[in-house]
Amino acid sequence: MSVSTSMKEFNARLAKFEDELKWLYMELYHGDEQAYAYFKSMLERMYTQRNAALRKLDRARLDDPAWYKRRELVGMLMYVSAFAGNLKGVREKLDYVADCGVNYLHLMPLLESPEGRSDGGYAVSDFRKVQPELGTMEDLAALAKDCHKRDIAVCLDFVMNHTSEDHEWARRARAGEKEYQNRYFFYDNWDIPNQFEQTVPQVFPTTAPGNFSWCAEAQKVVMTTFYPYQWDLNYANPVVFNDMTENMLYLCNQGVDVIRLDATPYIWKQLGTQCRNLPQVHSLVRIMRIVCEIVCPGTLLLGEVVMEPSKVVPYFGTVDKPECHLLYNVTTMASTWHTVATKDTRLLRHQLSQVFALPRQYTFLNYLRCHDDIGWGLDYNFIGNYGGQEVAHKKFLNDYLTGNWDGSPARGELYNNDPRLGDARLCGTTASLCGLEAARFEGDDAKTEWALRCDLMLHAYMFTLSGVPVLYSGDEIAQENDYSYHDDPLKREDSRWLHRGNMDWDKAALRHDPDSVEGRIFQGLRKLEGIRAAHRVFDSDADLWLLDTGCDGVLGIGRYSKGEKLLAFFNFDECEHTVQTEEGAPLYDLYGACACNDGAFSIAPGGFLWLAREFEEESE
Repeated sequence: MSVSTSMKEFNARLAKFEDELKWLYMELYHGDEQAYAYFKSMLERMYTQRNAALRKLDRARLDDPAWYKRRELVGMLMYVSAFAGNLKGVREKLDYVADCGVNYLHLMPLLESPEGRSDGGYAVSDFRKVQPELGTMEDLAALAKDCHKRDIAVCLDFVMNHTSEDHEWARRARAGEKEYQNRYFFYDNWDIPNQFEQTVPQVFPTTAPGNFSWCAEAQKVVMTTFYPYQWDLNYANPVVFNDMTENMLYLCNQGVDVIRLDATPYIWKQLGTQCRNLPQVHSLVRIMRIVCEIVCPGTLLLGEVVMEPSKVVPYFGTVDKPECHLLYNVTTMASTWHTVATKDTRLLRHQLSQVFALPRQYTFLNYLRCHDDIGWGLDYNFIGNYGGQEVAHKKFLNDYLTGNWDGSPARGELYNNDPRLGDARLCGTTASLCGLEAARFEGDDAKTEWALRCDLMLHAYMFTLSGVPVLYSGDEIAQENDYSYHDDPLKREDSRWLHRGNMDWDKAALRHDPDSVEGRIFQGLRKLEGIRAAHRVFDSDADLWLLDTGCDGVLGIGRYSKGEKLLAFFNFDECEHTVQTEEGAPLYDLYGACACNDGAFSIAPGGFLWLAREFEEESE
């Protein structure tokens, strides 16, 4: 494509969105024409730097706007260093990624950040450099290119709420340069910070109390919502937004397909508020969506909004003015582990009923485990309907899932425990929380069978939900907790490293051995993925509803799409249950690969059923 033709493409996209783009920008930045003119010129410059292969991919995805909603899509989340040492190592392991059936690869933060003060890579000191031990920006671009050849999309975190205290802007701010202090929140004394503290909640009250820190070098107070070494950016300053948007587009131009907007609700601060979910945040995210539509329309925005559903859903925007393409189904994840502990599906059904009622164009990212802890942000008003009290209930959940409840097979550890509030979060791998670690340690075959069934059942349940299912690296081979982090002085204060252990390639080598634990989980997951990809009932536009199982220990989900119906049952209980159907026609057990003519079906403890029926008169 010639340069002139290419610019026609850019100008056409800009013309489509410019009225709204300018209106939003001018409203946020008080009619600053100079800042807006620079913003527009930056978009054109970043478009011209996008290579021909990525522009071709953009056009293909514009022709197939629902490409990321395919039922074949399966994600995997990993730390580059834990998985394969560095970016070149990940390239060498792409055959393994493909063997896992994965076509969406989320690389955890890998940009330059200071050792020991990075919060796992979330304190970025340079948005244009890769952490040296992981490789270079050229290595990232080469990995993305190889992934695209295999039809694998690459996701990367964009930490936009703050920078590291070692970032060039922060260094110059510390040195007293007013221009750079204005990119953060600097105050001469504690008067205004103390006013903020009256309304702004603390994120880490035990490990990083407060929302401000004293900067001795500048002799000023600086806002640090998360940790003292993470300085909040001031998005009321258009220079910050302009430059950070350029940093995002730079990453897109390396081949990143999905930008994970870290800590999205926090990015606008205003005195007298909680500094969460303010209207300006939605304006910023909408602008970023428009920017992507103009410069790199093959790129998706994934919003990290770890809050209750009423706070999460608005980040999808509207049909006419969309914001994020994808959002995390975080409350469903927490409710799932609540159900593992309680063996009671009532809260999970309540949560899913809200999700199923949402418009079908909303696409969630579904997961059992991720790099982060499990926080118990549950609906305690609903739990109170059957006798649960918040503090006592959280303690039970944590006791059960750490193995401190009599008879519990789970093995996890607490994170950010705050005894004053009777609160804590939880860490652990899927396999260890399901009881596999304890069962193998005890050499108990019956407990091992239960844990394996539970592990596969939870994954089947995740694949039953609409959206993009994402595995945490190692879960595909039932990798257990890694306690070695206790011996690492840079990690031992953060129990999240419990489930961030290095990939065990010896165990991965067993994945095709059907008699090994690793092989049973791996082959089971591949079978689930294959069934999901083969059946239209798993399409993203399917109807979903809850089934009455007549038992609080069993969850039932119905799906229907294009003449195919699925009745899915998941037994969270420790005893066998029987469920009844009233289909009046034979059902086919998709996982067991057998016909079922009886209306009553038994489900083993920790087991599941995928029962399907076709309506020939409606099928295509």
